[in-house]
Amino acid sequence: MSIGYWEVTLAVLIPAILYASWIDYTRHRVPNWLTAALAALGLINQAAFHGWSGVGVGLLGLLVGFGVLIVPWLMHGMGAGDVKLMAAIGAWLGPWLTLLSFAAGAIIGGVVAVVMILASGRTFHAYANMQTILKKMRRAETMFSEYGGTKTFGETSQLLPYGVPLTAGTICVLLTYYLGGWL
Repeated sequence: MSIGYWEVTLAVLIPAILYASWIDYTRHRVPNWLTAALAALGLINQAAFHGWSGVGVGLLGLLVGFGVLIVPWLMHGMGAGDVKLMAAIGAWLGPWLTLLSFAAGAIIGGVVAVVMILASGRTFHAYANMQTILKKMRRAETMFSEYGGTKTFGETSQLLPYGVPLTAGTICVLLTYYLGGWL
């Protein structure tokens, strides 16, 4: 069996994003050195196996990963480390698989958030916080302000380290693709 692009991607990307999500879970941050190294290695891997066209695909994936999370970050809805982690994942996966990984991570994150809300008995707080977020989004003056941002809810909410569902979504998409799934 020869080692190709996807074998290297599996061997490097999965442990790296598992490590990033562990750090995010325990410290509520994803280190810049890790996301920068991961992005650089993704582009190097693209170049090594696919030449300049691979670098282009990696850069497009990086932009898609950055693009899908930059607005929530600008709205103070998540940390910058999550944005950079998704961008780094994009350097490895290219635009289409990055978009699918984000979508899978968003679905997983939504399910986890609902379970966390129900398990903690904070349904009323979650409803009130959601009303604040919806109010925030109605006005241009508040949309990108700290009003209704994750740090403003204090004890009424639990933070979901978003690197964890992003990692789960990425692993699901990556393994499905590698094993010949519908992607």
